[in-house]
Amino acid sequence: MPLQFVGIDPDTETGDSPTVWIDTDKQELLLQGWTATPAEEARIYSEVGTAPGHAPGVPPHETIIRIPARMVHIIRKACDDLKRSTDR
Repeated sequence: MPLQFVGIDPDTETGDSPTVWIDTDKQELLLQGWTATPAEEARIYSEVGTAPGHAPGVPPHETIIRIPARMVHIIRKACDDLKRSTDR
């Protein structure tokens, strides 16, 4: 099944578009957001520390993205849609 578009930042402007999709085949959310700055990444590890079982830093194949709070309802919808796809 193709990716399912769920929603885009309601305050988006051209070229600036945090977006949410779901992949029901892989049972995953796909999030497009703003790339966290090096200062934001450093702040995560200085203020929060390392999560249990997590090495410090961000592995090269991962990234930290920023999603505006105004998109919470879109992310909830994506989670609900993905959950429904597993219940079929």
